[in-house]
Amino acid sequence: MRNMQVLLAARPSGRVEERHFRIVESDIPRAGDGEFVVRAHYLSLDPYMRGRMDDSRSYAAKAAVGDVMVGTAVGEVIESRHDKYQVGDFVETRTGWQLYGTSNGDGVRKIDPGYVPLSAYLGTVGMPGVTAWIGLNEHGRPKAGETVVVSAAGGAVGGVVGQLAKLQGCRAVGIAGGRAKCDYVANELGFDACVDYKAGNLDADLAAACPKGIDVYFDNVGGPVLDAVLLHMNAFSRIALCGQISGYNDPDALTVRNFRCFLINRIQLRGFICSDHLDLWKTALKELAALVHEGKLKYRESIASGLENAPKAFIGLLNGQNFGKQLVKLI
Repeated sequence: MRNMQVLLAARPSGRVEERHFRIVESDIPRAGDGEFVVRAHYLSLDPYMRGRMDDSRSYAAKAAVGDVMVGTAVGEVIESRHDKYQVGDFVETRTGWQLYGTSNGDGVRKIDPGYVPLSAYLGTVGMPGVTAWIGLNEHGRPKAGETVVVSAAGGAVGGVVGQLAKLQGCRAVGIAGGRAKCDYVANELGFDACVDYKAGNLDADLAAACPKGIDVYFDNVGGPVLDAVLLHMNAFSRIALCGQISGYNDPDALTVRNFRCFLINRIQLRGFICSDHLDLWKTALKELAALVHEGKLKYRESIASGLENAPKAFIGLLNGQNFGKQLVKLI
């Protein structure tokens, strides 16, 4: 048996291509004192990884060319010299894009695949779910009866936002690309409505879906979608700015023309990073896990098979080809 790893081969300028990655093999690592080895079962692919590939300033350290791509995986401990982790334990760990990785326990979470499915700990009961919970509750602060709109509603974060809003008595409206995604958001996730931004009638469709205006907007995409939403925001409304995926490959796409709406309607805009709220993770994860366990929080996964297909799946994620949480099955 050998370890397979995906390395950052070159920094992209514009769109990410498969040539920006390199696949190598190496020996399976051994545990040193105070360490354990994890055999990854699933790898999480997330939009934030695109920022780590750049050389520009960001909220997190950039990936170094030649290093294993950063990322989170869930898997099983197969060797341990750590007193808190035993062989057979299932964990979530930041071992990156590889089949086997070592850890000293920092940032590791023990998980129970008997309570919710193992893969869910990378999605709804993981960082994406926590991001949705924090952005909505801490920065959106919805009240029952208000209208909550979320972009990329068919994704891992957006789908959770709308369902949590519904559980709090709000009207939940999603924005997604294509009829299939909108049907999924409305019919399977239970949103009150979903607007297809690809249909070419975003302004009119938002007006129809939000007859009382928008009180909370959870933004995952930025760009033209944000610009259209601003025209429908109510006075003293709130925007939780989570992502800007429309500009990850083309920064010029992030231009906002309706900026005056912030002044006219006294809109509060708050950018946030979920790691700024580590004190809330335990509470959020407990609530999210219970909702999934009870069947009150639904989700969908797009699963690529084999680490060698991770680059292609990641490129698809950036282009909006995924349905729900994007994962790579490794075992």
